[in-house]
Amino acid sequence: MAGIPFKQRTTIALCVMELIQGCLNKREMKNIKEFTRLNFSKIVCPDEKIFERAASLLERHALSDGLRTVDALIAASAISHKATLATANYAHFKSIEGLRVERFRP
Repeated sequence: MAGIPFKQRTTIALCVMELIQGCLNKREMKNIKEFTRLNFSKIVCPDEKIFERAASLLERHALSDGLRTVDALIAASAISHKATLATANYAHFKSIEGLRVERFRP
């Protein structure tokens, strides 16, 4: 992420929510909120167009690739915003057409 200017760093609200969901205590939650504030200039939320695209992705990939709802929304958001998705869960997204995805190693 260091090579990406701060103004170009965007995350999806669902990604932040997944990180918060994985917290084991309030300190971890505080760290996630601080990390988000310091590393992303914008947080985007799904709109109707993104929900429609996510449903289409589920139809194509749920049975064959095991795509789940939140991952479909994340992928649809990245595609809609013409963004590259950096993820540690590369396998969840690698087969989605039109999605630029890069492996992220924390």
